[in-house]
Amino acid sequence: MLARIASEALNGLEGHPVEVEADVVAAAPSFSVVGLPDAAVQESRERVRSAIVNSAYEFPSRRITINLAPADLRKEGPSFDLPIALAFLVATGQVNDGCDGRGPLAAVGELGLDGSLRPVAGALALAESLRRRGLRGLLLPAANAAEASLVRGLEVYPASTLSEAVAQLSAGGARPAPPADLAALLGSAPAGEADFSDIVGQDAVKRALEVAVAGAHNVLMSGPPGAGKTMLARRLPSIMPALTLAEAIEITRVYSVAGLLPAEAPLIARRPFRAPHHTISSPGLVGGGGTPRPGEVSLAHLGVLFLDEFPEFRLAALEGLRQPLEDGEVTISRRLTSITFPARLMLVAAMNPCPCGYLGDRERECLCPPHRLRQYGSRLSGPLLDRIDLRVEVPRVSPRDRRSERLGEGSVDVRARVARARRRQLARLAGTGIYANAHMSARHLRRLCTLEADAVALLDRAYERLHLSARACDRIVKVAQTIADLEESPTVGVAQVAESLSYRARSRHDR
Repeated sequence: MLARIASEALNGLEGHPVEVEADVVAAAPSFSVVGLPDAAVQESRERVRSAIVNSAYEFPSRRITINLAPADLRKEGPSFDLPIALAFLVATGQVNDGCDGRGPLAAVGELGLDGSLRPVAGALALAESLRRRGLRGLLLPAANAAEASLVRGLEVYPASTLSEAVAQLSAGGARPAPPADLAALLGSAPAGEADFSDIVGQDAVKRALEVAVAGAHNVLMSGPPGAGKTMLARRLPSIMPALTLAEAIEITRVYSVAGLLPAEAPLIARRPFRAPHHTISSPGLVGGGGTPRPGEVSLAHLGVLFLDEFPEFRLAALEGLRQPLEDGEVTISRRLTSITFPARLMLVAAMNPCPCGYLGDRERECLCPPHRLRQYGSRLSGPLLDRIDLRVEVPRVSPRDRRSERLGEGSVDVRARVARARRRQLARLAGTGIYANAHMSARHLRRLCTLEADAVALLDRAYERLHLSARACDRIVKVAQTIADLEESPTVGVAQVAESLSYRARSRHDR
């Protein structure tokens, strides 16, 4: 007898339809899976066999053929365990497929040997793909139900065991999970403990970081050890604007595919802050692997990627950042597939000015020989530095500031200014598909940014005297536009361009 169950294969962040066909005939006993399965899918034969027997169903001695169609699409992971088991049970006449005229159900899930259902990665992306294809519902492990319920227009049917999944299938989906309360989930983000008011002094640096966050600009901080670079970076999420629902779902989709979505939080409600160690590999930072997975640049999508000890990262890893920083996405190509992950992030990097850390310090002398200084500076390529909008010197905190009991401006006030600037940007960028000044193309700059005549003249002089690239000039204009947005100015004047240039001036770590 032949039976079919709909399922879905995940390729990056996109789902692809898969039909699981089970053919059971009276012949020499065998159990084969065809249709370009990987090792994890091949191993499903043993998991399915044990789960069926331990769930009190029969596993007759027959020739069993499972086909995963289309045959030219590679199938990976354990998510096909449940549809294979259900197709087998329907093919052997032990259950019915529940087709009642309302349309078929799709199924995904990993089986334990005792028949329990374990969660799978990427349930949100799978559910979105099924909704786009017009399927009625999704049968999946109960642990994935809250995540899949974020998708409107798709019924979600949770099950904790194979027996519960069979009951749901036979009834055509009798007990759907309630739709997620998206507004409540988005409003449940815990308040961060770190606050900008914790930082004493460093007013110029905090101003630069406010500009960077307002326009989602990349920033590099350089200063001696203990000056507060890491402390400043870790407080950036406290001044970033709140996530919209669409942004939260974008981030959640990436974390779901990566298998990093917390069980207690089906929706990521806060902007991510990722701070990998400098020993991270290039695939770990940018993404990759035999089966391509999101890297840190994608896990920081719509949030902050903080790279401390910037020059200590591997050269290949740093150079791999160039395309994501420019395009807002990263494409990973393999022999059989090419996958694109989002990477619209704000890069925040921190470094010492030299190997010993005290080049230019007011109180301690730098002991680095000249060749070590040249070697240290050469670790950051010109094209990579060209993609960093603001370069900020973080000096040692003065004794007066260190002893001061006066609290600095709090994150709430700074975040309010940032939010107003972002609203101005959203109004200006409406219909472009981007949400911040840092993401504007050259065409957007020409069409949407209005520079006053004296601002244009200043920019032209800087272009000649500082030997800037065309990309650097565009980024200077983007930062100047952000400063104008913070000041609620309708045009970009000479003051805004001058401040933007001060953040772009060549620093001691440039070659």
